[in-house]
Amino acid sequence: MAKYSEEFKLNLVNEYLAGPLGYPRLAQKYGLSSHGQIARWVRAFQAFGKEGLRNREKNRVYSVQFKLDVLHFMKQTGASYQDAAIEFKMHNPTLIVKWKQAFLAKGAGGLRTKGRPSMAENPKKKPAKPTGTMSREEQLERENELLRLEIAYLKKLDAFQENPNAYLEKHKQRWHSNSKKKDSD
Repeated sequence: MAKYSEEFKLNLVNEYLAGPLGYPRLAQKYGLSSHGQIARWVRAFQAFGKEGLRNREKNRVYSVQFKLDVLHFMKQTGASYQDAAIEFKMHNPTLIVKWKQAFLAKGAGGLRTKGRPSMAENPKKKPAKPTGTMSREEQLERENELLRLEIAYLKKLDAFQENPNAYLEKHKQRWHSNSKKKDSD
């Protein structure tokens, strides 16, 4: 269950946009422990409208390649977690924080989806093995898979470094600065 309702978030965002109160005063007024959450709601509302404030009932699953693209985009452009989330049409920038931590700790393998495997019509049951023991063949297969992922990532990195505009055009992931100053008239 979500901690804050969509209506509460919308009212708070509208009050911020319409009134003289800043993030810290609004947080104090509504008893929120951090004003950073209000700032994220305002940015999400400005980027996606009411949809940006909607509570998600179903978790979305992102591919390893998508996660790598987001992290690569952040590294190359210096974008914040919030900017990257908006650019990739994500509503939860904290996911990117978790992806980065997993990538730094375990490499590309740390970005694999965790959790329950999907239900298949004919599930293939593997014989039970003691945890932590892999045959030499399985170890080599795992190492090969990790090396393939690393090579694919490095190839994309090289292509991006050679010609960032062509790479971004090819993948339709142009970055538009959301930090442009608004006219103060």
